[in-house]
Amino acid sequence: MSSAYVLTSGKGGVGKSTVAVGLASQFAAGGERVLLFDCDAGLRSLDRMTGTESTVVYDSSDVVAGRCAPVQAVYPCPSMPGVSLMPAPLSGEDLIPESAMLRLVPLLKRYFDRVLLDSPAGVGRGFRAAAAAADAALVVCSPDPVCIRDAASVRALLSEMGVEETRLVINRFLPSYFDAVADGDGPGALRDLDDVIDSAGIRLLGVVPEDRAFAARLLRGELPSIGTPGMAALSRIAARLSGVAVPLAV
Repeated sequence: MSSAYVLTSGKGGVGKSTVAVGLASQFAAGGERVLLFDCDAGLRSLDRMTGTESTVVYDSSDVVAGRCAPVQAVYPCPSMPGVSLMPAPLSGEDLIPESAMLRLVPLLKRYFDRVLLDSPAGVGRGFRAAAAAADAALVVCSPDPVCIRDAASVRALLSEMGVEETRLVINRFLPSYFDAVADGDGPGALRDLDDVIDSAGIRLLGVVPEDRAFAARLLRGELPSIGTPGMAALSRIAARLSGVAVPLAV
């Protein structure tokens, strides 16, 4: 049965799009048909990260406006066999409304095993549109107090919207962060992963270590090796989402 996941974060700059692309590649490596749906109207990035930038003609707003068929706005990703992209509009004025997403995403699920909806950061109209047709949510955050507080706010809004299956992905993790606050550095200091999970109020799905080489390759439109720490972590997360019991590695 096909599933649509919204990947979201309250705070920008946490690496949400790199998580989306990495997960897509790992689902596809397992034989699934995967669609990355860039929902960040006006600030799209997945076309560059997937190596499809030069081939994009139509985007999701063209589909909704009837200027093209859905298949014309879906582009195979050359570096990731089995993964395709539906780009976001170049203009923020072309944001797809929730009502249109409720029609479009179920249609796309007929042709793909996984639809990954890469939401814009924050909790504005773009977030609500991306979450409207999602079956589940992956809240991506880094282990700092502000980001965790925002993740808790996102969880509450997702619940209000009826997205009850919500899991936490801690990205850009460095164990040394907790060493720096081990003695307590004011109210809200997070001492370990349990503090992060408790503060966010979201069940942990996986931890992705800080891996600058991994992120840099994705930003160049290249697929990192499975041997990199970042991709290895995302491979484990993809396996868990597929029902495989994989131990948590930090």
